[in-house]
Amino acid sequence: MNMGDVMKPIRLFSLTLGLLLVGSTLASAELLALVNYESKSDQPVRREGIAIMEMDPASADFGKILMEIPLPPDLVAHHIFFNRDRTKAYVTALGIRPLHVLDLTKFPYRLRAIDVPDCQVGEDLVVSEDNRTWYLTCMGSSTVIMGDTVTDHPVKTISAPAPGDPFIAYPHGIAIHNGIDRVLVTSTEKPDMSDLGDSVTVLEASTGKVLSTHKIGSKLASTKSVPVEVVFSPNADPPVVHITNLLEGTLWAGVWDQTRKAFTFHQIDDFELRQQGMPLEMLYNAKGDRLFVTTAKPGFINLYDNSNPRHPKFLKTIAAAAGAHHSVLSPDERYLFVQNSLLNLDGLSDGSITVIDLKQDKILKSIDTLKEQGYNPNCIMLLPNHFQPGGLRAGLVGE
Repeated sequence: MNMGDVMKPIRLFSLTLGLLLVGSTLASAELLALVNYESKSDQPVRREGIAIMEMDPASADFGKILMEIPLPPDLVAHHIFFNRDRTKAYVTALGIRPLHVLDLTKFPYRLRAIDVPDCQVGEDLVVSEDNRTWYLTCMGSSTVIMGDTVTDHPVKTISAPAPGDPFIAYPHGIAIHNGIDRVLVTSTEKPDMSDLGDSVTVLEASTGKVLSTHKIGSKLASTKSVPVEVVFSPNADPPVVHITNLLEGTLWAGVWDQTRKAFTFHQIDDFELRQQGMPLEMLYNAKGDRLFVTTAKPGFINLYDNSNPRHPKFLKTIAAAAGAHHSVLSPDERYLFVQNSLLNLDGLSDGSITVIDLKQDKILKSIDTLKEQGYNPNCIMLLPNHFQPGGLRAGLVGE
């Protein structure tokens, strides 16, 4: 047999394999985001949905909506959270059904309601480090719900009414650290804004036992600080949480004391010194030495050196737009995407997504796709695609 005849099928196989690998690499390079949105307040017909958008600046589809998941118009979808392995996306809502879930391993994506009878006005959700338990804050019912991540059934309702001490009142932000067996929740505000909070409550993560409540805020006693978000700083030793105070306009830290098995709290920064207000979400890079904090009014990102999480050092502000709220980093940490809208409030809902090139230190683009259609984005999360061979586009082609 001619050696050339033998080599032809080998070369053909190698070429085919190479093309498959290249195709897989290109597909895996997709930079897609889940963006839930709702009609702006001046629109005659209310509509909600989750858009899957291309966020890669190098893509021909940059800023475009690739597909949409329709939502009921009375859901008032709020935030999106992933479980630990990013196979599920939980969607909290301010409407009648406070929690829904997307199975990200099954395409096309379908939203499934989770029955949480003891929850009104679902806000934030965290998942335990072993990926077995979720914790949901319910601002309207002043409860925290623990649920099983496999069945997604609620397993425990945590309640401690004020004026008792400790107490849970209007919980919004939530953070978990299983290494010290602690969960922290913020006391933010009653949904109708008739009462405001100014504290953080500490829970035992394994049991849900309510341990202590701490006042957070240092300005006028007659003004409530309204802590809104709390997050554990990555890789901090000892553990440190950072807290944004919505109305006081400050950033605080809570430092874990291993001897006392308790936190001590102190102020880090005052955004009013930079003519900013309404600090909201916090984001860290993978290493944990950079901290990004959004302020909705007038709309900025504040960058900190977080090498010392007890005392992050302010570096600079980056302009976004009115209502600067959630932010996400691209996997290579070159691009920062900022969703600009807060609760559809007038003057705080620009409706755009600001794209910041951190390498070149400049605003790359304002994505106005939703804004131009009369919608506000409410949350942005990058869509994981490690589980989807061939990427999302392959799934779309197959449909």
